[in-house]
Amino acid sequence: MAAITDKFGRPLQDLRISITDRCNFRCTYCMPKEIFGKDYAFLPKDHLLNNYEIVRLARAFVELGVNKIRLTGGEPLLRRDLPQLIESLNAINGLEDIALTTNASMLPNKAEAIKAAGLKRINVSLDALDNEIFQAVNDNGVSSDRVLKGIEKALEVGLEVKINMVVKKGMNESEIIPMAKYFKEKGITLRFIEFMDVGTTNGWDFSKVVSKKEIMQLLAEHFEMEPVNPMYLGEVAKRYRYVGTNTEVGFITSVSESFCSSCTRARIAADGRLYTCLFASSGFDLRKLLRSDANDEEIKETIASIWNKREDRYSDERTEISAKNKKKIEMSYIGG
Repeated sequence: MAAITDKFGRPLQDLRISITDRCNFRCTYCMPKEIFGKDYAFLPKDHLLNNYEIVRLARAFVELGVNKIRLTGGEPLLRRDLPQLIESLNAINGLEDIALTTNASMLPNKAEAIKAAGLKRINVSLDALDNEIFQAVNDNGVSSDRVLKGIEKALEVGLEVKINMVVKKGMNESEIIPMAKYFKEKGITLRFIEFMDVGTTNGWDFSKVVSKKEIMQLLAEHFEMEPVNPMYLGEVAKRYRYVGTNTEVGFITSVSESFCSSCTRARIAADGRLYTCLFASSGFDLRKLLRSDANDEEIKETIASIWNKREDRYSDERTEISAKNKKKIEMSYIGG
């Protein structure tokens, strides 16, 4: 089957797979403790896709044009069979890249196994170096030192590392420069992510967004930077380089500078539902299809039909009213 496009001519190139809805953090902008408390009902194990089902879907997506897969959660390192999954995904012909997003708290014990399984790169979510600020964000008592140790272990075993920092006004904007200085010295790419209205439980509004423009103005007081050209269609981060170095800083600007027009991403949630936008309200149940008598061609035809009908451009159309009133899937479920 030939590569497919949606109603705006956007190809399907990237697939994000959430392999668990559970996380050991309770970050206030993602899984606030007042919603995701001790009694919160996470998905039963039989509602999650197993490794065979994930690989079967991944192979179908690759045959439709996907060349990059990112494993997300929740926290994907909580899944015990993760190394086996990575190994199986690596065997798919035509898949060029597998990456993983993690909070890194479990990396000291997991980095060797996932590297040995064939993983080459990770993105680490870290919103502050200052321990008091970081613990207020993750709301689970985990220290920033524990995450930094995870990052060091990942580098030690040979994983490529990038850092993702969600910036929210009143939460951690004081950490922009300390984070930039620290990771510049380490030679590690740091990416600033504008606080987004994913889901409906994180209390989002425009007043809490620290825009790329504001972050750039702060950085310009300390660093000289130059723009870097995109490497491929659909690259989300707007990239810059510290002059005189090979170290980059990036911006993910879903709020202030929408990139809907070049979005090539599909997402599979932890329960096997396919979503064509991070801000979607509903998805298509691929788990039910997998567990029926459908063959591989029928699964591919279903995916192609869903993508062909896609016309999502939420960030282009976002308003304060739509952001607050539109029901959206939670980030911990869809994988960010």
